[in-house]
Amino acid sequence: MIDLRYVKKLIEMIDESSVDSIEISSDKGVTIRIAKNPVERGAVQIAAPAAVPAVLPPALLDSRATPAGGMLVTPGDAGSADAGDLAATKLLEVKSPMVGTFYGAPEPGAKPYVSVGDRVQKGKTLCIIEAMKIMNEIESEFTGVVKEILAQDAQPVEYGQELFRIDPNG
Repeated sequence: MIDLRYVKKLIEMIDESSVDSIEISSDKGVTIRIAKNPVERGAVQIAAPAAVPAVLPPALLDSRATPAGGMLVTPGDAGSADAGDLAATKLLEVKSPMVGTFYGAPEPGAKPYVSVGDRVQKGKTLCIIEAMKIMNEIESEFTGVVKEILAQDAQPVEYGQELFRIDPNG
């Protein structure tokens, strides 16, 4: 059980200092992250895809940032891609606004909120992230087609971790 007085004191200390954020982990698996400028609920960070070389050495693959524990997914054939192809396949990234547990459906065994190939509208619920026993609905900030779901159901996600890739032109 987390002592709320401890958390409130941490918040006060961060608020009065020049430190922007802090993350504390216990040996019991509890993690507390406090930031002065938290991302709003349902907020989406959008970034253009970077050019990726055709072959990456295994040492450069980061299993935390890539789907399927190290499988790098790139649009089209990276060997024949030119600048025009990359611009035409610009996918918008939906990133986790918090640390928590990812759930793709409202309850176990229920139909997922979205699947690959689904068209989503701005404001559509994409998933739930549970943080400290609070279920936070993550909503889409734009319209498009879901091209990839990068998080695993009932698995932990980190702040800023990419959850979905959506094609606004799809």
